[in-house]
Amino acid sequence: MRVDWVELRDFRNHRHTELTDLPEGLVLVVGANGEGKTTLLEAIAFLGLLASPRTSVTEPLVRRGAQDAYVRGEVRGVQGRTLVEVHIPMRGAVRAQLDRSPVRRRRDVRRRVRVVFAGPDDLSVVLGEPAIRRAFLDEAIRTLWPLKEGVITAYERVLRQRNRLLKEWEGRGTPPGMEAWDAELASRGATLTRLRAAAAEALAAEAARAFAQVAGYALEVRYAPSVEGEPLEERFLLRLSERREDELARRTTLVGPHRDDLRLVVREFGARSFASHGEAWVAAVCLRLGLATAVEAEVGEAPITLLDDPFSALDPTRRRRLAEGLSRRGQVFVSAADRELVPDGAPAVLAVRAGEVRREGA
Repeated sequence: MRVDWVELRDFRNHRHTELTDLPEGLVLVVGANGEGKTTLLEAIAFLGLLASPRTSVTEPLVRRGAQDAYVRGEVRGVQGRTLVEVHIPMRGAVRAQLDRSPVRRRRDVRRRVRVVFAGPDDLSVVLGEPAIRRAFLDEAIRTLWPLKEGVITAYERVLRQRNRLLKEWEGRGTPPGMEAWDAELASRGATLTRLRAAAAEALAAEAARAFAQVAGYALEVRYAPSVEGEPLEERFLLRLSERREDELARRTTLVGPHRDDLRLVVREFGARSFASHGEAWVAAVCLRLGLATAVEAEVGEAPITLLDDPFSALDPTRRRRLAEGLSRRGQVFVSAADRELVPDGAPAVLAVRAGEVRREGA
């Protein structure tokens, strides 16, 4: 899968940027900090995500002095050519068209345009709280199986309703209707647990392989669900029964996928507590590369991969090893603040300055 061309209008500091004939392979986006190189990757990600991987609000995406931003692009894949057009107002909902038809559900675009974005914020997937790793797993589900997104929202809806019941209950014993919510939580939670397990399994081996190639030693990626064992629904109900008194006292649900984690182990130690900054950085990038490979195995073609500043925290040897691995992954956009950080050999180099892009020789 590849982006053939992309156009930005009033997107952050890009007044008007249009790039055509984008090649397969490694595309380097080079520019000093604040010049707009990450913005270019962000805009390309919009073609598949219909959202920014960097912010949840639209106002920062619109260039100062403008009221709206626009991103357009054509993606080529095994399903043919797909035109995506996105209108981003300063306030209000993002609107998009897919082949000139209005998009009503993001998953309709995700099925046609597969994007994997990695940036410095991913360091928190390795070093941050479990909630961030759960969010990563759920993003992996949406990327691998867009039609399964409803499993995530269904569980979140049941969890909110059950927590409301616990919070508002002022009587003694178990609130009326709790058994029905237990059954619903167990059913929805078991489905989500199985999906997260499948996503973790799909990306773990390649993430470990990529990490070993770059770092020279092992990364272990292991899903740690709140509830394990089969039949899973029955195990959920048993755990809920065991934690009933604690839940009533704390007025919140203590069992379920909202208590899951993704365990990352480097050199037999938990990465969150013991990994160096460089090790955590490599692990974060390799988790995304593992996801990209899982997508390729799932749909039969590599996704559009966008790596924002992956080389800056690496020594020269690890930079070279990472670049060698990227050259075999389809179309990969890589940003860097310093051209000297990036090994030679990319088919295209895009130099960004003050929101303007100039193509250079590789």
